[in-house]
Amino acid sequence: MALVTMNFESQYLMVNHEVSVILPDKPREQSPADFYGSGKKYPVLWLLHGTFGDHSDWLRKSMIELYACENDLIVVMPSAMNSDYINWPTFGTGFFMEDYLIKELMPLIYNWFPASDKREDNFIAGLSMGGGGTGQFATFHPEKFAAAAILSNSPRNLHKEIERVRAGQAPEGFGAMDLKRIQNRITSLGGEQAYLDSARNAWDKLPEQIAKGVLPRLYFAIGTDDMLYENFKEFRAYAEEIGLDATFEEIPGYQHEWRFWDLTIQRALKFFGFDSRDAGNPF
Repeated sequence: MALVTMNFESQYLMVNHEVSVILPDKPREQSPADFYGSGKKYPVLWLLHGTFGDHSDWLRKSMIELYACENDLIVVMPSAMNSDYINWPTFGTGFFMEDYLIKELMPLIYNWFPASDKREDNFIAGLSMGGGGTGQFATFHPEKFAAAAILSNSPRNLHKEIERVRAGQAPEGFGAMDLKRIQNRITSLGGEQAYLDSARNAWDKLPEQIAKGVLPRLYFAIGTDDMLYENFKEFRAYAEEIGLDATFEEIPGYQHEWRFWDLTIQRALKFFGFDSRDAGNPF
């Protein structure tokens, strides 16, 4: 395989930014001229990290490199800080993570690498915070992705979040850290209504997108011992209520952990249609 780590100045993040990209193997029996000069465009997985992470998480803690090479798949892993993959207009000089991925990183990848820009060749997945971001991108930018995998997360009812913030009650999951995080989101976005109008609010946007029939195929997975399991069950009930066509998987014995994410990214790839494992070099 080839692993590229780029550092470049981002227009939308207002800072130097790192992103890692896995590129397919050149088969040993094929000449460099034939392989690199083929003009072939490969499918792309946009793979998002969780809170406390960066572009290197999936590389260091899972076997995504192997899975990508087995399937001739480009994997793009950006750094998002703890942005929740939304735009933060009042952070520093502005940190517009949603705009960055759609308006800057995608054009870069499609034009500097042998990556297909066709919807049917693009997939998105993420864990924890990255799972939340995946749900947001799939909901608000469904034209970009054929399928999405939300691991150890699910859309939240922001109306309930706001009520809990008003009451000073920590939400289910990360407790006090989540309470402060929600308060910061509301403040940065310009108030409660702006928060409800933001890309964070996939919960309210989904019925409209379902009615339009524009959503990508969706896969949700969580461990039954995960601290976010109650949120997941609440969303699953809501999904049934609004008629969301999605695949849900609850796996006993797993918490909010890398063993679970390494397992479920493999299941997500099969859900996307990557299950041949016959590409790449054998060793």
